[in-house]
Amino acid sequence: MGVPTGSARDDSTRELLAEMIAEEPDRLRRRSISLGVPVDDADDVAQMALLRAWRSVAHLETPEPGRVCSWLDSIARNVAIDLARQRARRPEAEFDESVPAGASVAGEVEVRVLLDGALAALHGLPDSLREPLLLTVVDGLSTGEVADRLGIEPAAVRQRVSRARKAMNACRKSGMEAD
Repeated sequence: MGVPTGSARDDSTRELLAEMIAEEPDRLRRRSISLGVPVDDADDVAQMALLRAWRSVAHLETPEPGRVCSWLDSIARNVAIDLARQRARRPEAEFDESVPAGASVAGEVEVRVLLDGALAALHGLPDSLREPLLLTVVDGLSTGEVADRLGIEPAAVRQRVSRARKAMNACRKSGMEAD
């Protein structure tokens, strides 16, 4: 009869894969853990590896049990590497338990929108206004110290800070959007 081709071979490989999973369901989970995947993520890695294997069964040249095992191990290793790369690019933030019990998500979102708008408005200021404002408000420097640092007169510092505050106030009244 010969070697099955096309979808018949794919079906037989999928059957072999299903048998292997049924015989030893935790094999890929253990393999994931041995690759350094955190225990909490091992099931996800095993499931993703099986999903990738199922989808790419046509790429397996010879569907023999030994080859399928090593093929699955390679896929699990690649999934574990992908997970590590993803975590390195976007580390998980710690859960902040200090949020008061009565805090609402809508309120937090509103504050975030206002803060983002204020930051955009601040970045929208010209350097000649933004720098004296930040030195005065954020760094807490006196008018004289800001004047010395920027090489301008104290009266100019007061004027620039006043203009910057007026511009920020105008942005606040218009919904914190930069002009």
